[in-house]
Amino acid sequence: MTAAGDVTYVVDGMTMVGYLARPDGAGPWPAVLIGHDGVGLDGYQRSRADILAEHGYVAFAMDYHGGQTYFGRPEAMLARVMPLLDDPARMLAIGKKALDVLLAAPDVDHKRLAALGFGAGGRIVLELARVGAPFAALAAIHPGLPRDAHPEDWAGVGGAVLLCTGSEDPICTPAQLLTFGTALQGAGVDWRVTVLGGAQHAFWAVEASPEGDAGGPMATVPGVGYHAVQSRRGWQAVLELLRDAMPS
Repeated sequence: MTAAGDVTYVVDGMTMVGYLARPDGAGPWPAVLIGHDGVGLDGYQRSRADILAEHGYVAFAMDYHGGQTYFGRPEAMLARVMPLLDDPARMLAIGKKALDVLLAAPDVDHKRLAALGFGAGGRIVLELARVGAPFAALAAIHPGLPRDAHPEDWAGVGGAVLLCTGSEDPICTPAQLLTFGTALQGAGVDWRVTVLGGAQHAFWAVEASPEGDAGGPMATVPGVGYHAVQSRRGWQAVLELLRDAMPS
């Protein structure tokens, strides 16, 4: 049994509507902070939080769009996301506030903490790790990456890092992840890259209509698509990382 519900909080001049899921019963439980992709906090990230709760983690899916999602509105999404990716201070403020919400939840084990981020949400959790957030593990799924990454900038990363993308992703390519991994290597970080053959950007996202009905069309850009097999494999890589870094 698990318990879950929305949590509102204010950051970046907006009222955010995050989603907290937790195991039933007394903790302390390890905890995972989830950062959604550019589309917004949709059913997928909520479902991942629920599944993590079933696995024995307190999971908080942050919001950085003020309760909005951008299905069918790619230009509006980019207008929100691109300035954010160019502003590390804003990303840090958003991430730190969400992390505070997670750490304030009952029965959270502050010594067993991890992060999971998709797209721009992956960049937000990476920024938190860069400044020393005590993540034992961090999984960044086709993350937004800094234009220039230097080892000295990532020396504060203390946990294991998983970087994951599809082989056919034109937005976050395998080569970009390996280049970023070189900076992590120089910083002495425990890192790995998983490349999922044939998968495109947002390979994990079941196509949805603006109403969120599975199977409907989703307005998108070239190079974005769902891949059922690699979605499952990518999720298993995340769970393996969490189990390895935060054994029960």
